[in-house]
Amino acid sequence: MTRLTFSTAINAPRDVVWRTMLEDETYRQWTSAFQEGSYAVTDWKPGSKALFLAPDGSGMVSRVAEHRPNEYLSLEHIGIVKNGVEDTTSTEVLKWAGARENYTLRDNGGHAVLTIDMDTADEHRQMFEDMWPKALAALKDLSERRSAER
Repeated sequence: MTRLTFSTAINAPRDVVWRTMLEDETYRQWTSAFQEGSYAVTDWKPGSKALFLAPDGSGMVSRVAEHRPNEYLSLEHIGIVKNGVEDTTSTEVLKWAGARENYTLRDNGGHAVLTIDMDTADEHRQMFEDMWPKALAALKDLSERRSAER
């Protein structure tokens, strides 16, 4: 497992960034950097299941480990969805089950700084290093436009 960290400064209040990050409409927009049409099915409450899915219904099964609005979100990845079936017990899944993806949002002199740190299998490192900067740029743009409209 490798720990990756990505960060961006966003010229918007933390509450705007947080809502933009998690609300369905804008979530779908910024996460299109990972896969066009991806979406989340969750209530974002601690202990809740979170499904991160592609348009074909395949994806990740996670658990919301911790959620402090406008400040911190921790997801624990526990499985995959394949052909509409959740798998949390196969050998393939158990290799990386328990991997974390954490979102930390700080205020830095009037703008927000979002930092993502995540565990990933070594074979996925390059993919995430390519995709996360694009996703964060999209989230930054959406958040700053939303803030300007306030």
